[in-house]
Amino acid sequence: MIEKVLVANRGEIALRVMRTCSALGIRTVAVYSDEDANSLHVKKASESYHIGEAAPAKSYLNQERILEVITSSGADAVHPGYGFLSENDDFAALCERNGVTFIGPPASSMELCGDKMKCKAALTKAGVPTVPGSPGLVKDADEAASIAGDIGYPVMLKSVYGGGGRGIRIVTNEQELRKAYESVTGESIAAVGKSAILVEKFLEKTRHIEYQMARDSQGNSVHIFERECSIQRRNQKLIEQTPSPVVDAETRERVGRLVCDAADAVGYGNLGTAEFLRADSGEFYFIEINARLQVEHPITEMVSGLDLVKLQLDIANGEPIPFKQSDLAMNGYAIECRINAEDTFLDFAPSTGPVPEVELPAGPGVRCDTYLYPGCTVSPFYDSLMAKLVTWGQTFDESRTRMLSALGDFYVQGVETSIPLYRTILASDEYRRGELSTDFLKRHGMIDRLAADIRRERGEKADAAAAAALLHAESARAGAAGGTC
Repeated sequence: MIEKVLVANRGEIALRVMRTCSALGIRTVAVYSDEDANSLHVKKASESYHIGEAAPAKSYLNQERILEVITSSGADAVHPGYGFLSENDDFAALCERNGVTFIGPPASSMELCGDKMKCKAALTKAGVPTVPGSPGLVKDADEAASIAGDIGYPVMLKSVYGGGGRGIRIVTNEQELRKAYESVTGESIAAVGKSAILVEKFLEKTRHIEYQMARDSQGNSVHIFERECSIQRRNQKLIEQTPSPVVDAETRERVGRLVCDAADAVGYGNLGTAEFLRADSGEFYFIEINARLQVEHPITEMVSGLDLVKLQLDIANGEPIPFKQSDLAMNGYAIECRINAEDTFLDFAPSTGPVPEVELPAGPGVRCDTYLYPGCTVSPFYDSLMAKLVTWGQTFDESRTRMLSALGDFYVQGVETSIPLYRTILASDEYRRGELSTDFLKRHGMIDRLAADIRRERGEKADAAAAAALLHAESARAGAAGGTC
């Protein structure tokens, strides 16, 4: 049985994993870079080890150094969180070779899931519907153009080695395709040293709906319901909710069976997420398996009553899933807002620096997973995610209004945040009616609406640029005064 877990990550996800381990009496080991010496995850762990410089390649992506710490600390398992090494099959294999339990899927399954072409082929064979497109990798721009002509524009060019919305280009004609092909190829080579491109039909006005899945070493598979993740920027999620407003009980069961078939088809182990695009006509198309714990897992925990990190640990210990599909039921509604340190009016550019003051929301049905504390720093070296704010309600509207209240109570001094945008979105009629799509922000002009909301609140003038300047000036005044807003 697992007795000591090294958490190969940082920030709020490292703290999240440590909380469950602590509750189970499992000791934890933190690793940290120069930049994170004063971070909360370092203070909360049973023991902590410095692993290198701030740059991820010198610290959180340094497999050999992390393995050294696993060995010297006596940890018998490693939890990768998400990002960094969480979907790196080489790291999972390194752990396996050294007798360390990797809390995630086996390296062989992770490798298959990480190769979009092979994964798509395996799931097509298992009868899981996939987006129309190339049957395999395209060898050059000419072949990509030929396939695009057959399936019709618009199409997506996708790097097999992309992730988190990266390595994707949407094109509407052959000229754009050829230009984008060179761009995606270059990005892939720069990121991982190789390139492999797929062509897929771009489905307009789609929803991004994913299913939490679990599979144990005995071959038992379950799904733990869906999450609607359609509100995005640059193909990266901002707001998630469960249940989805367009998934009824029959659909949930039907697509859930496909998810379990997908887990079986790739020999999956532990927890993962099957991601789908839902066309406006109602069809579901599989796009990928994320072979890790997701950022948005708390909303599934809120409606299912499960601790998903505990379930990961149980499965990693070789235990069977302790419930059947028929035992699971959804209770209420949950919403998650990713509180990012970024400037909405500057195309979501990262905002970094010291955070002198923080006020976190609390109360019934409110959960906030965060690394923030007064005096901490938002680093330019890592992801802009500072916190995950989650609310639960017996009804969707109770969860929504609770979230609006919690967003109003959330204050972060010193950096720009996505909080004002979320307040505009959650107050919109389109969001309340469940009219969601992956182009929600653009389709409904949410940035302009945010600017208008700021103007109304402050009685100030004109355009989005003026509203942005006003918002930034307000942040600067609060920072200089040490006050709150």
